Amino acid sequence: MLHDLVRSDLGIGLGLRSVHYGHILARRPEVDWFEILSENYMHTGGRPLHVLDQVAAHYPVVMHGVSMNIGSVDPLDRAYLRDLKALQQRCGARWISDHICWTGVQGTNLHDLLPLPYTKAALRHLIARVRQVQDLLEQPLVLENPSTYLEFTQVDMDEPTFLQELTAATGCGLLLDVNNVFVCASNHGFDAADYLRRVPWEHVVYFHLAGHTVYPTHRLDTHDQPVCREVWALYALAWQLSGGRSTLLEWDGNVPSFARTHQEARKALRHRARRPTRAAADVTVAP
Repeated sequence: MLHDLVRSDLGIGLGLRSVHYGHILARRPEVDWFEILSENYMHTGGRPLHVLDQVAAHYPVVMHGVSMNIGSVDPLDRAYLRDLKALQQRCGARWISDHICWTGVQGTNLHDLLPLPYTKAALRHLIARVRQVQDLLEQPLVLENPSTYLEFTQVDMDEPTFLQELTAATGCGLLLDVNNVFVCASNHGFDAADYLRRVPWEHVVYFHLAGHTVYPTHRLDTHDQPVCREVWALYALAWQLSGGRSTLLEWDGNVPSFARTHQEARKALRHRARRPTRAAADVTVAP
């Protein structure tokens, strides 16, 4: 089943945002697909679900969540997982994704995507949790590489190795966020192109692209501006290494008009044609 997801190139999609609801419903723009933030359509009714029903009737939809808490030591929230599955059945989402992180402890949602230490113990814990979730959802789970702003002093492996081990043990899919790779490479000083060459591409289902904010000491994953030159270059390399995957533009703050957002996403078409050697050279920049 994962192979079918990996090979299902939906094209270039956009995150479904409320500021664009009216435009989408009235004009049905020529967009390949939409990604929804799962939690925005759970435990709610009225306009959000009405819009989702209309969008799902005309476009492919995928689900992306922020509250699975897959890396936590708290028990899995089975009610949440049942609601996810019900939402997928309602909108016909092609897959369900979330993040490699933890988001709460002792029943409290911290509303942040907090990093895991890349240790053997954390890997064993995550493998067990992913297997349980996949059994409950009855499908492969798709997990996103995180953006991080610190590194743990005690680790057993780097992130690409962690991803290799996780996917090999569980058969889960990966959502490769290209912006997150660049943000982390800049913040922590590793080679982003080398990272991409070590990704288990047979498990990558789709890409995320986004803009970020540059501060004197670090880069912050804010999703509130256009994709920068270096991330586009890294995307060109990722596209070549992967052989092509569905691609999604995230824009969550200071959201411009639908036309401007769609225009930014469509830039991916020309960056796919770039030579990977050029892309690799472009991403070796200082923070």
